[in-house]
Amino acid sequence: MSDKNTTALVQLYLDDLGRETPAEPIIRSLLEQAVCRLQQLCASQLHRNFSRLRRPPVNLQTSELLGAVVERLLKALKEVRPQTVRQFFALAGQHLRWELCDIARRLDTQPAAVPLGDKVISALPESDPELSSTARLILETIGSLPEDEREVFDLVHVQGLTEQEAAEVLGVASRTVKRRLDRGILLLTERLSDLIPEAPPSGAT
Repeated sequence: MSDKNTTALVQLYLDDLGRETPAEPIIRSLLEQAVCRLQQLCASQLHRNFSRLRRPPVNLQTSELLGAVVERLLKALKEVRPQTVRQFFALAGQHLRWELCDIARRLDTQPAAVPLGDKVISALPESDPELSSTARLILETIGSLPEDEREVFDLVHVQGLTEQEAAEVLGVASRTVKRRLDRGILLLTERLSDLIPEAPPSGAT
């Protein structure tokens, strides 16, 4: 099923969810329609940014992460009523971050846990016992970004959309997406500056 068809079907279920009808069957049908994109979202995080979570001692699989996120959404959608596909996938991204934070928090009690993605802070040594708390800090910092910047960051770096696709989802110009993305990355860099190793002096061996 194409992404456009998924978007259209998800919107239909969201419209039904906003009416006075039994919610649970609609929520389950909604998640069934969105499951492929949710799976891509989970796989993207695990394979691109948190690949070490797939190794011992966690051995986290995409299907396990997907199941946890869907369970979170089942509960959340009983209280929250997103009106648009944009709001729905923003909610999904939020719960994915929370699930990964919970995993990292549990790993804090285990020595030598290493649940940090290679692309986030690749320069830190793998033996660092604080990597699990660092991973949680990074996720929490992403979640604390201003709404516009966080939404664009989620669409591009979590859900894997291009800047043009993100612009279409948000109904803004591509240059607006780029500006928000650049601003979000700048804020993350500033807020996580203590985690970035200092470059060696020029000419050092």
